[in-house]
Amino acid sequence: MRIDTSEYPTGENAVPEKRVKQLKLLSKAATFTCIAMYVSYIPQIISNFSGHPVGVLQPLVAMINASFWAGYGWTKTYKDWPIIISNVPGILFGLFTVITIYIH
Repeated sequence: MRIDTSEYPTGENAVPEKRVKQLKLLSKAATFTCIAMYVSYIPQIISNFSGHPVGVLQPLVAMINASFWAGYGWTKTYKDWPIIISNVPGILFGLFTVITIYIH
């Protein structure tokens, strides 16, 4: 595994500046859409509190998946903050959705 020093290679192995900008933009867009995906559990949580519980499988599996991805981002040789930040809401909203299924 490589250690990220936040410095891009120079010389013959240099990463083009345009590609660096594209990757940073893609990282921000992916982080935003991942968080939006997990925030979309709010209507399900409201439904659970309204007495119309949703299925447990999807939010449970999403919570487990988000936990794995956040753990992966945390345990890399360098912390992969976009992966961590985008999956923490999945852990929280997934867990909260599962809990509210059973306490309606």
